[in-house]
Amino acid sequence: MLLVIDIGNTDIVIGVFESEALTGQWRIATHLHKTADEYGLLLSQLLLTQKRSVSGISGIIISSVVPPLTPLFQELSTRYFSVNPMVVTDQLKTGLRLCYENPKEIGADRIVNAAAAYHLYGGPVVIVDLGTATTFCVVSESGDYLGGAIAPGMALSAEALVNRAAKLPRIEFNKPSSVIGKDTVSSMQSGLFFGYVGLISEMIKRMHAEIGVKTPVIATGGLSTLIAPECRIISKIHPTLTLEGLMIIYRMNHNL
Repeated sequence: MLLVIDIGNTDIVIGVFESEALTGQWRIATHLHKTADEYGLLLSQLLLTQKRSVSGISGIIISSVVPPLTPLFQELSTRYFSVNPMVVTDQLKTGLRLCYENPKEIGADRIVNAAAAYHLYGGPVVIVDLGTATTFCVVSESGDYLGGAIAPGMALSAEALVNRAAKLPRIEFNKPSSVIGKDTVSSMQSGLFFGYVGLISEMIKRMHAEIGVKTPVIATGGLSTLIAPECRIISKIHPTLTLEGLMIIYRMNHNL
């Protein structure tokens, strides 16, 4: 079994693959102050909930945008699973040519998403990841990673509103029934929800215009199922894209 770990700023998403089938997945909160033992025990317990043993894990691949946690997960991989993990960097085989001034600056999650989308859907393709940050990646027909854009995620924007405006409350993320809010909560929900729908749609339109072709647009990330259905320009919502990308990169680099 292959254990795939996507370490994000808000959540850590974990998946188990048997061959190319995703047979288990979990989402846990990212905590910088947990130890390798704490995370190792947690992962072991999660596996046991689906009657899987630690000894059944034969490979591990890690994607991380939280540098302090990367060596910690490398440590727990060797201590708890007796596996030397693969860590996603710009040096791995991905099936892409990274056309970035400094490829080392590309977030591991963006590389994984782009590789997965190109492998599964072909190119050209645009990928939108709706997580802590809202990221856009563009891949050409020939597999060139052309770049993209990064904006604050909806949760970050909501947090900024609450922290900088004393009278604004914390709210749940829901699609409001009307663009015109009738109270503070519905007004905030409207501004955040429809504001991000507009941001995503406009960014993709401008990217299509810049590359000269309308591409398929694949949405992923924790908020994709909430926001993406309202964006007509999005072709497909693929919540497990990052996990599948990790599996694809692992197999590519082990010639499986």
